[in-house]
Amino acid sequence: CFLLQIPKPTKIQVKIGQLIFSPLHKLILNPCLMSRINYAAIDIGSNAVRLLIKSISSEAVGKQQFKKILLLRIPLRLGLDIFSDGELSERKARKLERLMKAYRHLMKIYDVRYYRACATSAMRDAKNGTAVIRQIAENSGVNIEIINGREEARIIYSNHLECVADRHGAYLYVDVGGGSTEINFLCDGILQSSVSYNIGTLRLLTGKVRDDEWQRMQLDLETIARRVPHVNIIGSGGNINKIYRMASVKDTISKRLPIDALLRVYNDLKDLTTEQRIERFSLKEDRADVIVPAAEIFLRIANLVHAEFIHVPVIGLADGIIDELYEQTNRK
Repeated sequence: CFLLQIPKPTKIQVKIGQLIFSPLHKLILNPCLMSRINYAAIDIGSNAVRLLIKSISSEAVGKQQFKKILLLRIPLRLGLDIFSDGELSERKARKLERLMKAYRHLMKIYDVRYYRACATSAMRDAKNGTAVIRQIAENSGVNIEIINGREEARIIYSNHLECVADRHGAYLYVDVGGGSTEINFLCDGILQSSVSYNIGTLRLLTGKVRDDEWQRMQLDLETIARRVPHVNIIGSGGNINKIYRMASVKDTISKRLPIDALLRVYNDLKDLTTEQRIERFSLKEDRADVIVPAAEIFLRIANLVHAEFIHVPVIGLADGIIDELYEQTNRK
C-alpha cells in the first residue's frame, strides 16, 4: 500500500504491517473533501488494466460505506505478447508506462490517499517483468507489485463473503482472468483452500494452456466434489459479469445465474465469429473473443462439482485490493 506521492516520489517511508506507506504532500484545500478518504487500486491483468477509485468517510465504521468514484478499464492485452514470446514487447511496455502515468495523474486529481498496484498472471510469466516494473516506477512514480497466484486468489476472496446472502454450505469462489483462474473453496463461510491455475481466456486463445494444468484442476475439483455433494459457485471477472447481463433467465434479486442459462448464452456465442458477436450482441472487441473461453472454463468447473448456479456479485481483484488497504490503514 502506498500513499500517493505528490509531486515527486520521496525516499521517506513508514512501514505499517507488511505494506509500505509514503508521505502524502497535502494539496486538499476543500474542507468537505477532507472528511472523506479516497483509495485506489490498479489491477494489471493479462487482458486489461483497471483503475478503481473508492471513497469512504473518515468517520465511517466498516467498509460497507465505500462509494465507487471511478472505474477505468484499458484493454492493453499484455498476455498476447507474454504467452506467445515469453516477455513483454518494448511497444507494450511503453504503453503500460504511459498508462501508469495517466493513472497517477487521475489519482492526484481525485485526491487519492492510499493506493496499491498489482500485476498478475501475464507479468508473473514475463521474463522481463521485473525490469519493466522497475523502469515504470522510476519514470512514473507508480510502484507495481507482481503478486503470485496464491496471493491473487486470497485478495480476490478477501473480505467479499458478505456479498453472499447465504453463507452456509459450500462454494467455489472462481475468478477467471486472461492468464489464470483463481479458485477459493469455502465451507460455511470458512476458507478451506486457495489455488491458482494457469488457465485463462487469453492462454486458451493462444493455445498456451497445458494439459497437465487442466488435469490438476480436474483432480482438485473432483476431490472437493467427493467431499461435499452440493457445491455452487461465486463468479468473478468481467466475462461472467457480462454473461450474467446477457442471460434471459436469472435471479436478479439474489444475483444468481443458473448453469443452464450460462450454457444457453455459450451456445448462442460459440459458433459465431468475433465480428458476429460484436454485431449481434453489441460486445466490445476485446470482450467478444474472450467471453467464449471464459464460459467454457466456468462450465467445466460447474460440471466437475455439479453446481446448479453461479452467484455473480460483480466484484474482483481491484475491490479486494481496496478492502485490504482499508483494513491495513484502519488497524488500531
